[in-house]
Amino acid sequence: MTGPERSDESSIGWIVPDWPAPPTVRAAVTTRRMAGSSAAPFDAFNLGGRGDDPAAVAANRAALIERLALPASPRWLRQVHGIDVLDADESIADQEKTADAAVSRGEAVLAVLTADCLPILFCSEDGDAVAAAHAGWRGLAAGVAEATIARLGVPAARLMAWLGPAIGARSYEVGEEVRAAFVGIDPRAAEAFAPTRPGHWLCDLYALAHQRIAAAGVERVYGGGFDTYADARFYSYRRERETGRFASLIWNVRQA
Repeated sequence: MTGPERSDESSIGWIVPDWPAPPTVRAAVTTRRMAGSSAAPFDAFNLGGRGDDPAAVAANRAALIERLALPASPRWLRQVHGIDVLDADESIADQEKTADAAVSRGEAVLAVLTADCLPILFCSEDGDAVAAAHAGWRGLAAGVAEATIARLGVPAARLMAWLGPAIGARSYEVGEEVRAAFVGIDPRAAEAFAPTRPGHWLCDLYALAHQRIAAAGVERVYGGGFDTYADARFYSYRRERETGRFASLIWNVRQA
């Protein structure tokens, strides 16, 4: 487990996760600093389909493939804050499935869209299996991380995870129902909440994710330390309400 891990995206526009993944595993996180087709309030490189001009989103998604030299179109999901995990190798590539995570042992490009929720990337130590999960507090409490780990079909000790940009603990005030959802499952989750005003808490999604992933047997967890609410590079639903989505992607090129 480490502290913040990020690369300097100033020259390329996107973030490359800093983790000891095998050389065949590629990953990236887009930012709103990338030149794109979306107008305010979605400017500029919005990859989500809610509210924005569909033509602009389509243009941004096409540009994403070219700029990241992706081997295929990303497998976009209809995310619903649940725990369903898509096996991208067993589904039709051009169909958008309802799920909040995806796994692949082939060359599918996996992607999750977020704007404060926590994106989690996984890979096996040999690079044969990769996964991406969308973990808002509901999905994280319900077990989306554990469901993704199980669907990978790789012993947890042979997996590693990277926690991408999400809302930080200093910015994320929640109600008692959120705290209760986690503490009711594991009393140790109380350590991830700091009281503010009556009935409200500051919530550390990163700490909660570390707890859940480690409890599932994955000891190598990297990343974290971002705050989408405070960092203008990222879309933030809490900050702006009407806003876009950035993508966290992972794929396997099979040849280093």
